[in-house]
Amino acid sequence: MAPKLLALSSLSSISPFRLPNCHISTPNCTPSKLNIFKFHTPKPNLILCKSTESQAVSESEPEGYGAAAPTRGDIYLQRQQAVAASSTVLATTKKKKKKKDKIFKVSNLAPCCYGCGAPLHTSEVDAPGYVDQETYDLKKKHHQLRKVLCGRCRLLSHGHMITAVGGNGGYSGGKQFVTAEELREKLSHLRNEKALIVKLVDIVDFNGSFLARVRDLAGANPIILVITKVDLLPKETDLNCVGDWVVEATMKKKLNVLSVHLTSSKSLVGIAGVVSEIQKEKKGRDVYILGSANVGKSAFINALLNTMSYNDPVAATARKYKPIQSAVPGTTLGPIPIDAFLGGGKVYDTPGVHLHHRQAAVIHAEDLPTLAPQSRLRGQAFPSSGLNLESLIADRGRSSGLSGLSIFWGGLVRIDVLKVLPETCLTFYGPKALQLHMVPTEEADEFYQKELGILLTPPTGKEKADGWMGLETKRQLQIKYEDIERPTCDVAISGLGWFSVIPVNKSVGTSDPISEVTAGELTFAVHVPKPVEIFVRPPLPVGKAGGQWYDYRELTEEESEVRPKWFF
Repeated sequence: MAPKLLALSSLSSISPFRLPNCHISTPNCTPSKLNIFKFHTPKPNLILCKSTESQAVSESEPEGYGAAAPTRGDIYLQRQQAVAASSTVLATTKKKKKKKDKIFKVSNLAPCCYGCGAPLHTSEVDAPGYVDQETYDLKKKHHQLRKVLCGRCRLLSHGHMITAVGGNGGYSGGKQFVTAEELREKLSHLRNEKALIVKLVDIVDFNGSFLARVRDLAGANPIILVITKVDLLPKETDLNCVGDWVVEATMKKKLNVLSVHLTSSKSLVGIAGVVSEIQKEKKGRDVYILGSANVGKSAFINALLNTMSYNDPVAATARKYKPIQSAVPGTTLGPIPIDAFLGGGKVYDTPGVHLHHRQAAVIHAEDLPTLAPQSRLRGQAFPSSGLNLESLIADRGRSSGLSGLSIFWGGLVRIDVLKVLPETCLTFYGPKALQLHMVPTEEADEFYQKELGILLTPPTGKEKADGWMGLETKRQLQIKYEDIERPTCDVAISGLGWFSVIPVNKSVGTSDPISEVTAGELTFAVHVPKPVEIFVRPPLPVGKAGGQWYDYRELTEEESEVRPKWFF
């Protein structure tokens, strides 16, 4: 068919669009001579519709040409669909990466008992976290699973002794639902987080509860050291001396801390200072409360919330669902997040670190309350005429001192006095439930076998005594003294208490004149259960006398800058 002829006037109406791949034939003529142009289309080629923002269509896969060519609107829609698809892929990839990076927090998403941190379930009645099916369904319906107290916590709040932790550092008696190693693993993520660590230490069991390797858990995070239960120290104790003693002991362990606080969760002594320090050092980080088992973490958090609630409505609300307190080591079985700050951030009550070298790890669960002092400590001195001793032992003690005698601290500790001065005195500080008994050393083995479980408790009862491991560890101590006017040292028993060694006690009535020796050596043999540790440390200045004999060490300028301050 012959090509159509278009008038020039009609061509101008097509502008400004151009016809792609079209050629205009002008054979040797000028526009003035020709009023008509001939248009003809060449052989059909691939039409490339280009845009400054769109990609060219591949020649191998043409989407159509001529009337079938995609319009600009089609190309725009295709581009938008491609962008949306790529955004979906990128978002999915990011979600996968976030899940991999935060695996340790997945367990926190499951509803847990607010009292102990155990995941809620309806399967095993005796297990921590158990809730009956009806209660679980009702709370789930109303989105209140995070406000549920499990059956075990209800029993603990009524004084029942229910252990749940086994393994190395766990407790005998009852069912063991989780090991001490598993609880320790729940804290392993802390070393990789930015957090503020509040580390608790029991003043009655300072060495046994100190957690010298806390950096394995806390990493490089800053630490506030909180000393608990100072209200249990003897009357008229100078807390300035105690604070200096604690800082000296901390510096020797080469554990740098921000500050040291002497506190009592019962009387709220020192809690306000801890709150102030946390607010100062928090800096947008979460706060984790760390410490060994039964050091008083849950009680400290309750005291913390109580103090903060006066100025912070968020902390006041958090007091309604606070962690459970009990005398059972291992009450808390998982991290418990608590909204406690008006500006955001959480306080975490964490599972206690269970240590195999404490007395609590070797006795039966029913005897655990005997290890916890319930009132102020009162030193029991040996020898002392005020003690109810048999006449033969009392006479021997007053005439020749303690040499050749053995002292039993319940059924858990035996001290053989091998070589001391006639005026040497031992003063014991620990729970009143553990009675002290003294016998001649040659009769000590027979006395222990006969009275274990009866007079010497814990273990309580003959049944527990029959399965008792005995005092398998014997450590001989040679203690040098240079000043007879003050205690030479303390011998601390992990998880129990300590006894102070005084070379010459002028109040001890003896028939011999007071020794004039100014230096020498005292020898003891201490027997404890196999895993329990014995610490020899500088004497803790307690009571009125402690403030009199305690000496503050002179510090260099460099030490003064590095040394943490103490508050109470």
